[in-house]
Amino acid sequence: MGTVIMMFSCSEDNATENPEGETYNATYKITDAPVDHAEIEAVFVTVSDVRVDGTSLEGFTKTTFDLSALVNGQTKTLGDLQMEAGSYSTIELVLDYEADVDGNAPGCYVEMADGTKDKIESASQTINVTDSFEVFATNTNEIIIDFDLRKTLKEEEGTLESDFNFVSTSELSAGLRTVNKETTGEIKGTVNDTQDTSDKIVVYAYEKGTYNAEVETQGQGESNIRFANAVTSAEVGGINNSYSLNFLATGEYELIFVSYTKDGNQFYFNSTLEVESTTGLDLGALEVTSAIQLSANVTVIGTSS
Repeated sequence: MGTVIMMFSCSEDNATENPEGETYNATYKITDAPVDHAEIEAVFVTVSDVRVDGTSLEGFTKTTFDLSALVNGQTKTLGDLQMEAGSYSTIELVLDYEADVDGNAPGCYVEMADGTKDKIESASQTINVTDSFEVFATNTNEIIIDFDLRKTLKEEEGTLESDFNFVSTSELSAGLRTVNKETTGEIKGTVNDTQDTSDKIVVYAYEKGTYNAEVETQGQGESNIRFANAVTSAEVGGINNSYSLNFLATGEYELIFVSYTKDGNQFYFNSTLEVESTTGLDLGALEVTSAIQLSANVTVIGTSS
C-alpha cells in the first residue's frame, strides 16, 4: 500500500460568521500520548501532505518524524493556513507507507529496541474522525492534532516476530482528537509510590463522570484496547516520578492511576491504584482552564481489586 489519506471529519460551521471574509493564521501541530510497549523504541510516520477542508497547509513539505517522541507536551509543527474564524470539520493527513522523506522504505514503521524495523500498514485509506476544532479571530491559533499511539497502534497476535499495524477504522477515529491550544490546559504532578506497587504507572485523564471501572479495565473493541475512553494519558517517570497531561480542553476531569507489571519485554495491566492528593484536591473533579496549570501530586496508598 502506498499512500493513505487520514480524514478528520465532523460538523462544520465555518465562514458563515465572517461575511467579510477576514482570515487569521492557524498553525497546525501534532502530538502523541505514550505507547504501552517496552520493545518499541520509536514510531516513524511519513506525511506527504496535510489538508484542511481540501486546502494544503502553507509551508508544508513531505516529512518523516518519530511520532512516539512527541509526548509530555512536545509537538511538531506541520504548517500554517489563513482561515476565517469559525468551526471546522475536515483535516486530511496524507501518509506515505512505502517511502520516507529520503526515498527509503518503508515510510511508516515501528523501530524496535534491537534496531529492526516493522512496517506499519492500514486496512483503510480514509479514516473519518468525528472531532471539531475552532479557529478564533486571532493570529495565534495553534491547532493540536493528538495522535494517541496507545489507542491506534496494535501488535498482531499469533506471529513469532513483532508485527505492528494501525487498529480498525473506527478505533483509529476514536484515537485521534483535535483542539485549539487556546482553549486547553494541563495537569502535571508527581506520584509517590513508597510501597513500590508497580513496574510502571500510567495516569489516564477522563472527562468527569465518564470512567467506568468494569468497562475500562477490560479490553474493548476489535483491538482489545484498555482505558479506551480516556481523553489522554501519561507515563509516570523521571527522577521525580512525574507526569504531564497536556492539551486538555477546558472542563472537569477525573484521574485514574494504573499499575503495570513487566514480564520479559512486555508490560501487563496489574490493577488500578488507590491514591490520595497531597494537597487535598478532589481527583475525581479537577477543573481545567487555560489560565492556570493544575498541579496534582499524589501518594499511592494501595491497589484496587
